[in-house]
Amino acid sequence: MRRYSKPIGITLAIICSGYLQEACTPPEESPIRPVINVVELTVQDIQQAYASKEYTSVELTQAFLDQIDLYEGHYNSFISMNPNAMEVASQLDKERDSGQIRGPLHGVPVVIKDNIDHQGLVTTAGFSGFSSKTGGIDMIPDDDAAVVERLRNAGAIILGKTNLPDFAGDGTRTKSSVSGTTLNAYDVTKAPGGSSGGTATAVNASFAVLGLGTETGGSIQNPAGSQSLVGIKPTFGLVPLEGVVPINATYIDVVGPLAKTVYDAAVTLDIIAGPSQEDLATFASVGRMPVEGYTKGLTQTNLEGKRFGSIGAGWREQWLPLNPETEKLYQEALQILKGQGASIVDDPFKNSGFVELYESRPRVPSVGPHDMMVYMQGLGESSLFNSVQEWETLTGQTFRGGRMQAPPARPSATEEGDAFQAWRIQIRDLYRNILQSSDLDGLFFPQAGAPIRDLIEDPERPDYSPNNHPELASNIINELGVPLVTVPFSYYPDGTPFVVVFIGDMWTEEELLGYAYDFEQTSLGRIAPSLFPKPSDQ
Repeated sequence: MRRYSKPIGITLAIICSGYLQEACTPPEESPIRPVINVVELTVQDIQQAYASKEYTSVELTQAFLDQIDLYEGHYNSFISMNPNAMEVASQLDKERDSGQIRGPLHGVPVVIKDNIDHQGLVTTAGFSGFSSKTGGIDMIPDDDAAVVERLRNAGAIILGKTNLPDFAGDGTRTKSSVSGTTLNAYDVTKAPGGSSGGTATAVNASFAVLGLGTETGGSIQNPAGSQSLVGIKPTFGLVPLEGVVPINATYIDVVGPLAKTVYDAAVTLDIIAGPSQEDLATFASVGRMPVEGYTKGLTQTNLEGKRFGSIGAGWREQWLPLNPETEKLYQEALQILKGQGASIVDDPFKNSGFVELYESRPRVPSVGPHDMMVYMQGLGESSLFNSVQEWETLTGQTFRGGRMQAPPARPSATEEGDAFQAWRIQIRDLYRNILQSSDLDGLFFPQAGAPIRDLIEDPERPDYSPNNHPELASNIINELGVPLVTVPFSYYPDGTPFVVVFIGDMWTEEELLGYAYDFEQTSLGRIAPSLFPKPSDQ
């Protein structure tokens, strides 16, 4: 059994205190364990190792917990740990020994963002009011979110829940009232991306193989761009949102994977995507998913003969023209595409009226009261509260400054909801017409128009934290509802990542992942970060 001596930084014994104490008590095992280097391990690496009996799920899980024990105190990617992770790993080993393998994620350690429900564990959404450790009331769901249920049924080992800004409200930095600030594993002076920054840092630092993030306005793609990860922002309606604390679950919110490789992201999407009776919006995906799965088409010939639109002022005005360093790396990435047989159409949105139409969009409907009510009603009978009003009664506080006090009208019954939908149809039509008129298979942009922002924007005002990640695709693609895949490519002279994105029309994840895989395997642009324990003077 593992023993914890004097720690470096925050040990799991501290992380797992209180209701998480059992996370530090693995089952009895042989005193001799294999040395497992978890850095940059992929799903395929792990399954090959399991097949050759190099190590067990218990041993691999312990190796990831060791990695967390050593470095988490510095990078602060987690809000909580799963006390049952080692028990789950042991059960999965028994199943494997009996010949039962659930799928490619059987025995793979993963993390989930802490706005996604895991049965019996606290969901904080980063908000101190949902955690007894920070003076609030623990919000504990009766069951798993639909995506977590799918991960667990597929054999994934959920190690813990990752940090996010309160209610996922920042696309640049990840600072919560529950757990403080998450750092970028490449450079602690740079923003980690938000709001899925905790998941991004955990995956980038090899605290897990992969993880789940959520996005409303760049919250998967921005952390992926900040930490050189593959991220999938799926088509709205492809992945169920049940059990996810909402921002705009009616029109925009999505759940998607963050991983180190395109294959790992694709195999995760295979597991979490598709119709669910717990989220009826997902039935829009029927007939629009690949029959043989998202990993089937991952070959190095997908870019041959394809046509992609490049970034330009016809798409948006902010963050353009590109920073000179960004422009240099983007031109190098375009040469990779051309070398694989693709062709480029410069700024296909030029003179199309796209920028003007986007800027004319009506205000996104106020869906907060409705969507939060639906979420809280799903917490179950054992939850201490099932509505905003019950939480306010228990705490004597006003929830989010009273922003949830409006009547929870179904947005599709309101005129502002109708106006937003009408505009979205109009801009989708224009978007598709531009793709079709230029005979495009997709768009190929830098994820950001400039290097990653500093963690502290203004040293004289350390608490000043503008939401200013230099993203180029979001919020546009979020309001369109179309998918995007990020791919690591290169690094700036200061060592921070430069990441590219493939964008398509609705339900084109299969094609985008194929392009991304071809590009990834040709460029092999990701480099693991050099990690450091927390300095002793902090």
